[in-house]
Amino acid sequence: MKRRDFSLSCGAALAASALVLPNAQAQTTVPAQVQGKKPELGADYLKLEQRAQVEAPAGKIEVVEFFWYSCPHCSVFEPTFDAWSKRVPKDVVVRRVPIAFRDDFAPQQRLFYALEAMGLLEQLHRKVFAAIHGEKQNLAKGDAIADWVAKQGVDKAKFLEQYNSFSVSTKTSRATQLQNAYRVEGVPALGVAGRFYTDGSLAKSMERSLQVVEFLIGQVRSGQ
Repeated sequence: MKRRDFSLSCGAALAASALVLPNAQAQTTVPAQVQGKKPELGADYLKLEQRAQVEAPAGKIEVVEFFWYSCPHCSVFEPTFDAWSKRVPKDVVVRRVPIAFRDDFAPQQRLFYALEAMGLLEQLHRKVFAAIHGEKQNLAKGDAIADWVAKQGVDKAKFLEQYNSFSVSTKTSRATQLQNAYRVEGVPALGVAGRFYTDGSLAKSMERSLQVVEFLIGQVRSGQ
């Protein structure tokens, strides 16, 4: 799978549907011989040429899930990833990072970080996916997003204050910088310790990508 660089500044050239296509094909059943095979560098995961920034404190191993609310495969993967993230060892720190391959992805980045700032991710993160993919609501723009959040019982003015805040703007910029550092080319995708990258296309399925991540956690833990 070839890498592609995405940048907000230059406006990534791929259409939204193409961005998730590599991982869309990776949702099929994985052959047993692949499932039990030890992950290999260059085949199942990639090593970053230059380390990406991590937020995890010293002694912790950071795992990043890159996602996009409007990606159907991210929606399907979310329950699996959520369950996995709640049973990771104590030395593993998991965080989600909303991507923006194009400028029009930015409102959903802001949605995520505004909900995070308000302590509402646990309550509403999964509901955003359900609204977009189950209820077919268009939550691509700020006005529609704010109206939807208000319908969830959230104070609209307070939400917009966070949504338009400098803090949220800073976090969206950092999120885009991180996706570029990891050279993310499709979602959902996973980064480990600022050093390794995998996704459904590389690992042959998103379920197996978590097995690859567990292998990479072990590599980092052992100092490799």
